[in-house]
Amino acid sequence: PKFSLPLKVSGTPFQLAVWKAIAKVPFGKTVSYGEIAKAIGRPQASRAVGAAVGGNPTPLLVGCHRVLGSNGSLTGYSGGQGIKTKKLLLDHEGIEYE
Repeated sequence: PKFSLPLKVSGTPFQLAVWKAIAKVPFGKTVSYGEIAKAIGRPQASRAVGAAVGGNPTPLLVGCHRVLGSNGSLTGYSGGQGIKTKKLLLDHEGIEYE
């Protein structure tokens, strides 16, 4: 499902770029931290992307549960009950993970 919802979130320019890139990842698809880093023109910033993902103030609207480790593994999730919630959201979207 695709929907449009106006959001006004505060963050650094780097965080906003990360969240905007994550928001473009479609339902049922995933991306790695490194892929997000490359997408925003900062290919060496995978760890910083991870920090920005962790600071996402709207985790369900900006689907940071779709961001996985480079090997497809689950990594931290700041929403709900952490990894348990991330698994639930990925399962709901039919996404396979390690």
